[in-house]
Amino acid sequence: MTDQIQRFLFDNTNVRGEIVTLERAYAEVLERHEYPPVVNRLLGELLAAVALLTDMVKLDGTLSIEVRGQGTLALLMAESNPGGELRAIARLAEDRPIPGDDTGFRELLGQGQIMITIDPTEGHRYQGVVALDRDSLAGCLEDYFTQSEQLPTRLWLTADGARAGGLLLQRLPDESMNRDADAWERTQQLAATLKSDELLGLEPLEVLRRLYHEETVRVFDPRALHFGCTCSRERIASALLTLGEQELREVLAEQGSIDTQCHFCHTRYHFPAAEIEALLASPDGSPPTLH
Repeated sequence: MTDQIQRFLFDNTNVRGEIVTLERAYAEVLERHEYPPVVNRLLGELLAAVALLTDMVKLDGTLSIEVRGQGTLALLMAESNPGGELRAIARLAEDRPIPGDDTGFRELLGQGQIMITIDPTEGHRYQGVVALDRDSLAGCLEDYFTQSEQLPTRLWLTADGARAGGLLLQRLPDESMNRDADAWERTQQLAATLKSDELLGLEPLEVLRRLYHEETVRVFDPRALHFGCTCSRERIASALLTLGEQELREVLAEQGSIDTQCHFCHTRYHFPAAEIEALLASPDGSPPTLH
């Protein structure tokens, strides 16, 4: 199985869709961390979801999904960009027991919210928020599209710790495209028959053939996906500046330099005292070009 996302649409309707399969990119995320199996599976669903949403909005920039809860799992975050790069992390609450393999979505996260952030290369940053009111990640994201985008959207997400997959269907508002009044209901009902092992084990075109062999489906060229981290010295330096001058100087006084690492890929960054002083002396508060 290759890591890819496949767009498709149903001719003479206003229904479009995407299907994503992940294996190597998913494995590379998990190789960098040690999470309980139930968290690994949910992280796979989130990776599939962020790939689907990034391809759907077609932005030049980054899209991230951040899930914050008050349960055993405090944070899930995944990020994607048009280059097909994916990265993700999870964070467990320090004062809670390790979740069991059968812990449910609501029990794992408790009360909380999902924040979807679209950060274009040019233009304004956009953030949408939806509460964790459903029993699955897919259900919560469907609520986001209903509330924030007013676009009827259905999502099917699954992961088993080795592979992750997702299917998205969306009804566009332009009814002039639609010559089939039953298309939206029918395509949803057919998608609901999809089993997790089919989504995880079959190639995307085979999944579409099995589900929609009686429909006229137009398929576009697949796009490759892979693990990729966008960390850099400049971005890490910007993050350090948010700690404030006093805290940075306290660390320097104690350690003589600052060592940190990217939470996503674990790349280590060393900042000697002179470099921190240059950051603090920057006239506009932004980090200078670092070497």
